[in-house]
Amino acid sequence: AAAEGGKPAWFQTYLKLTDLFANLFPLWTLVSAGVAVKSPQSFAFFSTDLFTFGLAVLMFSMGITMTLDDFKRVLTKPAAVGMNFLACYVMMPLLGLALGKAFALSPGLVAGLVLVGSINGGQASNLCTYIAKGDVALSVIMTTSTTLGCIFMTPLLCKLLLGSIVPVDAVGVAWSAVQVVLAPIFLGVALNKVAPRFCRAVEPLCPVIGIVSTVLLVGASVAQCADDILAAGLGLQIPVMLLHLLGGAAGYWLARSIGSDEVVSRTTAIETAMKSSAFGFLLASLHFGDYLARVPAAVSVVWMALMGSSMAVVWRFIPVGDGGSGAAPQGGIARAGGRGAARGSVLGSPGRAAGAHLSGGLSKGQL
Repeated sequence: AAAEGGKPAWFQTYLKLTDLFANLFPLWTLVSAGVAVKSPQSFAFFSTDLFTFGLAVLMFSMGITMTLDDFKRVLTKPAAVGMNFLACYVMMPLLGLALGKAFALSPGLVAGLVLVGSINGGQASNLCTYIAKGDVALSVIMTTSTTLGCIFMTPLLCKLLLGSIVPVDAVGVAWSAVQVVLAPIFLGVALNKVAPRFCRAVEPLCPVIGIVSTVLLVGASVAQCADDILAAGLGLQIPVMLLHLLGGAAGYWLARSIGSDEVVSRTTAIETAMKSSAFGFLLASLHFGDYLARVPAAVSVVWMALMGSSMAVVWRFIPVGDGGSGAAPQGGIARAGGRGAARGSVLGSPGRAAGAHLSGGLSKGQL
């Protein structure tokens, strides 16, 4: 039987289950991290090659939900997008360096903390922005801009800030960013161009695929460093937690300082706090001479998800008080609207756009 909107009843049920599954994303993250710490061998099958492939698949799934117009739309809110870019690649790396020095971490751990601060925003921020009544379309644009920026900013920052601390292969970092980020995204965009109907047909599958992939990446990251994470104790947990907490708070007030409304400020806070920690773990594993450099990224995978989801849940119950027009609706993630609505959303209210972008959900979902 056809349900509302002409969709089969089973499909409507699937979308509702997808909503529930996505809303429990922080829980799945904690479960995966707990299993990885208690039983690291559970993720022994997740080799570096498979880890790289998993990230590439996530970025490809982001690409199939986008068009070239989405990249052009970065120019429609230059102040907010520019502020987020500077927070991501100036404030956060320096904050990571300052925290590492303040807590007297070893050179390898300092390098890892700076690396976490120097990578792009995590796509799980899109879901958290939706829950927090932020501007999901703007969140996607911010994530896209920092993701593209990581191709040159991350290796540059690593060389400038870390070259004298630990050996860093900056060229290798840049090449990995091209392989894992740029190439999969543009392959997805190209497929969306030549086969849009196919992409729309598979889009409802993306939230589950994205969340499952992300949870596996979290577990694999933690499992490879489980002993070191336990050994580092609170001396590492606290600075990693503060990196995400202080980054989110600074992102919010920086947005406010340039006259952004509550909706844009919430979005900027979440985007600044949530980093692509799994990508940072991969870069540390492949291109950093000190093994310990990957440990902060593994810890960050968990704290980043917890911090972002906590902000989202708190803000979910705090009304937007200044009449911001960008608040996302609180309906189903995949049910709210289509791509057509999403296209104009950045210029005004994202309204139904939230569901359109999040029908990719954590499609876009690497951490």
